[in-house]
Amino acid sequence: MIETTEPVRVTGAEPAIRLSAVSKVHGSGDRAVTALDAVSIDLPRGTFTAVMGPSGSGKSTFLHCAAGLDRPTSGSVLLGGTDLAALDEKRLTEVRRERVGFVFQAYNLVPSLTVEQNIVLPLLLGAGAPDREWLGHVVRRVGLADRLHHLPSQLSGGQQQRVAIARALITRPDAVLADEPTGALDSRTGRQVLELLRDVVDSTGQTVLMVTHDPVAASYADRVVFLTDGRLAGALDRPSPEAVAERMTQLGEW
Repeated sequence: MIETTEPVRVTGAEPAIRLSAVSKVHGSGDRAVTALDAVSIDLPRGTFTAVMGPSGSGKSTFLHCAAGLDRPTSGSVLLGGTDLAALDEKRLTEVRRERVGFVFQAYNLVPSLTVEQNIVLPLLLGAGAPDREWLGHVVRRVGLADRLHHLPSQLSGGQQQRVAIARALITRPDAVLADEPTGALDSRTGRQVLELLRDVVDSTGQTVLMVTHDPVAASYADRVVFLTDGRLAGALDRPSPEAVAERMTQLGEW
């Protein structure tokens, strides 16, 4: 069992994200609900971490706090050494746009923009110019070099998710956060997306944090962290889908 008072660490790697005693409480008084309860964890650079837990365990809140989408009730979140709690809303928005990549179950692409325009959108919103060499590298890595002038409606679901992954990578963020990225895909296409995320970590040294309910998806990660009732409830390193499913059964998910 992982103690919630000390960060979960992988030695020798500077964390891309560090949560220290992070709690998140919704509501107050008798209606207060603790979504996260004193969670401390390091997410080292260049690693792939999956987060799992029963429904209502705090997975989404964990992801939102790590990304700066939610402010913790207490505790601190460091993104590459930057204390997110110390930032005002304007600067926090800039940091999320420039230093965090997001991949969601819904691809969240702009239907009137081409593939290339969707990929570079975070840069354009930040008044930055795309690095053409990096753009070329990213689109080749995700297998979209021949689709840059297509609209999202002309792509399959898997291709649209690849656009979303490329968009998440284009700013060279501290971390890519993925929320059920294969939830809307069939098993074959989902496997291809997971292989792509695994390749992104292995080939570019990117950091990926993924929330999932799927033991097969979780098995692509270096480490699977389990949550229950807002607390850390253990971790497995490079586990098989069967080991993940067994742990989830112990947590009461199935």
